Amino acid sequence: MHRNGTKVVSVGGLLMGGDNPIRIQSMTNTKTEDVEATVRQIKALTAAGCELIRCTVPTMEAAKALSEIKKQIEIPLVADIHFDYKMAIAAIENGADKIRINPGNIGSAERVKAVVDTAKAYNVPIRVGVNSGSLEKEMIEKYGGVTAEGITESALDKVRMIEDMGYDNLVVSIKSSDVLMSVKAHKLIAEQMNYPVHVGITEAGTITSGNIKSALGIGLILDAGIGNTIRVSLTGDPVEEIYSAKLILKTLGLRRGGVSVVSCPTCGRTNIDIITLANQVEDLVKDIDLDITVAVMGCVVNGPGEAKEADLGIAGGRGEGLLFSKGEIIRKVPEKELLSALSIEIEKLQKSTC
Repeated sequence: MHRNGTKVVSVGGLLMGGDNPIRIQSMTNTKTEDVEATVRQIKALTAAGCELIRCTVPTMEAAKALSEIKKQIEIPLVADIHFDYKMAIAAIENGADKIRINPGNIGSAERVKAVVDTAKAYNVPIRVGVNSGSLEKEMIEKYGGVTAEGITESALDKVRMIEDMGYDNLVVSIKSSDVLMSVKAHKLIAEQMNYPVHVGITEAGTITSGNIKSALGIGLILDAGIGNTIRVSLTGDPVEEIYSAKLILKTLGLRRGGVSVVSCPTCGRTNIDIITLANQVEDLVKDIDLDITVAVMGCVVNGPGEAKEADLGIAGGRGEGLLFSKGEIIRKVPEKELLSALSIEIEKLQKSTC
């Protein structure tokens, strides 16, 4: 897939933009002031595949907590700032590897410059973020409502403001909960600048609706060659955001590694609890770093044939199932032993690749 060429930005040593991989990120939902809880969540996210993490910094206590959090984690730390420019400065001084601001709600140009000057002194990238929900009144009036054109112009205005202050260590994000508006805005802005782009559908919703909107929106934007880091925004455990982001990238061929699970939709021929089994298999493999496909099929009639390209698979029978590999049957296994038998075969593959 063609990728838009952008400048490269270093976030705590993690390179973003250019030919570098599209980075997966998330945001903690703990109180940042609670160092123990925040670190615990970041470690869980890191184990799932998160590559950089953002924490909100609404108070000076939260800003100061960043220095202790940073000591205990392994991935770059991004500070999310709204309204108070002093929090942005304090976050940088306490070790944030990147800050996220919307210059439109930080205040006067002098306050924005104070943040920019501090970022410049510490060589910390600034993510310039504009959301459709916080679009300025002038842009709404100019374009007759919240539009892709208005979001784009607003973001570019903020970028030029910071450039005029002598700083171009930037990442840009333009977000909306409207999928098609987001796609259009990203295409517009990609034509007018070459900074790395943070992609996401904001306020996407719960696990089900949020995943669908994010997969469509992020997928369409990435398919256009736009995007250097993604965050799937879900109302739920942020670890789920990482699994979703990885799957979006794998589906588009932008990431390799990790087990892909394919499963049939079930029908009247199914004689085992394939729905439960498929979910168990997905849970079993989600943290296994093997570039293989595992199939969970409902019947022995078509299972091995329909999933013949799978590295491993299960085809259900009556109270039993067949284990197969590349369409070839390995052995017959009682239903209650199918999951453990599959696990053993996966372990064999892991050992053979070591």
